[in-house]
Amino acid sequence: MNQVMVNTAHFDPWLSDVEAAALVGVSKSTFRRGVTDGRFPKPVRLGGLVRWPQSEIFQALEALKANRE
Repeated sequence: MNQVMVNTAHFDPWLSDVEAAALVGVSKSTFRRGVTDGRFPKPVRLGGLVRWPQSEIFQALEALKANRE
């Protein structure tokens, strides 16, 4: 039997819009609006799934912090 080894030290969870919104602390519609206006990254489409790498959400939050007035 074939086994797949995963290095969990570099695991980057892929989040749904609901999960990403919860991580940021906003509603799903507010998160989606942020994607549309460029505050948050565009999603990755995997077949019928739409997901965001968690690391990209954190990067977007760091950019928002750095660019605040």
